[in-house]
Amino acid sequence: MDSRIREILPIPVRTNPVPTSMGIQGQNAAFTPVEALRPPENAPNVVLVLIDDMGFGASSAFGGPCEMPTAERLSGGGLRYSRFHVTALCSPTRQALMTGRNHHSVGMGVTTEMTTSAPGYTGFRPPSAATIAQTLSGNGYSTAAFGKWHQTPPREVCASGPFDRWPTGEGFDKFYGFMGAEMNHWYPQLFDGTTPVEPARRPEEGYHLSEDLVDNAIDWVQTQKTLTPDKPFFTYIAFGATHGPFHVGKDWKAKYRGRFDQGWNVQREETLARQKELGIVPESADLSPWAEVVPEWEELDETERAVACGFMETYAAFAEHTDAQVGRFVDALDDIGELDNTLFIYILGDNGASGEGGIEGTTREHLVGHGFADSTEVMAAEMESLGDASTYAIYPVGWALAMNTPYQWTKQVASHYGGTRDGMIMHWGNGIRGGGDIRHQWHHVIDIAPTIFEAAGVPHPVMVNGVTQQPIEGTSMVYTFNDQAAPDRRRTQYFEMCGNRSIYHEGWTAVTRHGTPWLMVPEGLPSFEDDVWELYDTTIDWTQAHNVAHLYPEKLRELQQLFLIEASKYKVFPLDDRVTERENPQVAGRIDVFAGRQSVTYRAGMGRFTEETAPNVKNRSHRITAHVDIPESGAEGVIIAQGGRFGGWSLYVLNGYLNYAYNCYGRHLYTIRSREQLQPGSQKLLFEFDYDGDGIGLGGEVRLGVDGRNIGHGRVERTTAYYFSFDETLNIGIDRGTPVTDDYEPLDNSFTGTIHTVRIDLDSDVPDGHMDATDRQRLLLAHQ
Repeated sequence: MDSRIREILPIPVRTNPVPTSMGIQGQNAAFTPVEALRPPENAPNVVLVLIDDMGFGASSAFGGPCEMPTAERLSGGGLRYSRFHVTALCSPTRQALMTGRNHHSVGMGVTTEMTTSAPGYTGFRPPSAATIAQTLSGNGYSTAAFGKWHQTPPREVCASGPFDRWPTGEGFDKFYGFMGAEMNHWYPQLFDGTTPVEPARRPEEGYHLSEDLVDNAIDWVQTQKTLTPDKPFFTYIAFGATHGPFHVGKDWKAKYRGRFDQGWNVQREETLARQKELGIVPESADLSPWAEVVPEWEELDETERAVACGFMETYAAFAEHTDAQVGRFVDALDDIGELDNTLFIYILGDNGASGEGGIEGTTREHLVGHGFADSTEVMAAEMESLGDASTYAIYPVGWALAMNTPYQWTKQVASHYGGTRDGMIMHWGNGIRGGGDIRHQWHHVIDIAPTIFEAAGVPHPVMVNGVTQQPIEGTSMVYTFNDQAAPDRRRTQYFEMCGNRSIYHEGWTAVTRHGTPWLMVPEGLPSFEDDVWELYDTTIDWTQAHNVAHLYPEKLRELQQLFLIEASKYKVFPLDDRVTERENPQVAGRIDVFAGRQSVTYRAGMGRFTEETAPNVKNRSHRITAHVDIPESGAEGVIIAQGGRFGGWSLYVLNGYLNYAYNCYGRHLYTIRSREQLQPGSQKLLFEFDYDGDGIGLGGEVRLGVDGRNIGHGRVERTTAYYFSFDETLNIGIDRGTPVTDDYEPLDNSFTGTIHTVRIDLDSDVPDGHMDATDRQRLLLAHQ
């Protein structure tokens, strides 16, 4: 087939002769079967595996302390890329990966939960930027995605859709995974296609999300190759690991006991030494400067060190467990004889290691996400439980810095390589010679799509589904496969995330860090015009260790001007440094599903409503009215709940009494119980919350009622300011995922009576969510 025909997708189907007779016996021109769409001859299978929140210096394949034998195996038979870059945050990297365009060019300047109405930040992939899956599917590939998606606008993650920005609407025949930023690995809330599903097993029965994803991926590949052995496949496996929460079994943790007692400063030195031995960095490379706002290991007391070690042991176990699942998938490919015929791309991080656990680390991620430090003393008592369903952990910033060795800073910081440089491995037995080599050419995540297209022998489409395509902005890496000395073909690349920004050009980098990533509710940030720029010559300073801005002011000005040009070209402006605040649709300026609606009525069985597809009860007075039938034997269970163990609320019946529980960040739990038991028969249950007034995250008075009578009251002293959870949902008649309160069991908490309707009424007066210095101080005092 002429490659030019493949430039317009879908490829036109060959037409048969017209009928020349009423009966088949008189048909003059013979009909021929319509041929199945075929890819180019010898097109390989493509597997793309993406690990979440892993730094450059974490994996053993890149000199780190986390044992990842599968990464070592694939790199031993393939190539390691030492200068591969991502965007510094989840959704932007994934959108850039799938389209071959810069993240702002395709509307994903930040995560989907932080999108605005500005052109580079809408969260909507334009139809003029077809995905890898759409292109390969249009050229005869079978396609499937497993795991984390995080590219669909949050308000569209619901039964009403639309579904054209779900994986199955973006070119994948099959999807099994989750749609948001992160997921509980013990109690995940998953989708098969666009249908909500629950895992077939529970943690006590051996369930873990990473294992489930690979089980499904193996089953799909084996089935696809059994049915259509001559048809290549594209499989995308995006793990929730190693993003928080760190969830892994105790046996995996035990292996790392005591491995990190030397601390993060020594770990950086050890990792850099191994990286030099491996040839990942040159012998001349210096360790980049330590972030001064982060304590060094010797500054910690004994308890702080013990807690920090527990976090790192859990993270390393989580990383190795994930790599073991990749190994099972590699073995499955080998078993069916497809490994050498597969271009296997293993990306060890969609951004640098995460510093979002704060200085101390946290077992309650959303607490730190709202600007509050976790208690080291409390966490010390939780170390044995770390990794199980009772914790939602992220390690301290010090370990994030160590996992990004030898580079500076962390996830979110698009200015420095600690946020943007990650390990990447290419393996292709039939296409790459000289396995075990390292490639030092400078590349970016937008280069993956054109690499896949060239390897598959398909052109970049110029039109897809009738829409003219915007140019691919990436550069194929195939030229590096069998030529270690090939000169770089990528000369320039901008970076920007939450106001942190930089520009790379022919070996030079000009960078400016605007914010601090673990301060998710920042205050007092400088104006963008006042940001201080640094300059690095990475042709001789591989690690950005030596700022030479004072030596080459003209070069710095040249690169600053180049950043302005590139940022204007790719829709970066206006810069926006808000982080947690943008979780609120009203603050961010994006469409709110419930805007203008003060009431919504649910019915029994409804559920899996995400934060943006549920009414916003935060920071306002509201009322819940439930019409239920109580059987003669009484009723138990959840009537309505939102969120889970680490933030949320629940209205439920326990031992015949009506209860309301409010869980604030997993730190504070308030429970109000009725004075009397509910009687059999039809009941109108009432819950009222009278919010304290102006401001966010304040308390309120609670009243419980039945058929117009007051049967209980109490007080919630603190409430959630911005969001309850990224992974939990609102459900009627059950609390899915983790439970809001330990008054009932996870999953086994369905209401045993009959629910007719549950109505939520919202007060029309709600704060806009913006936090000034006065609001911030009041909130901090309230949550101490």
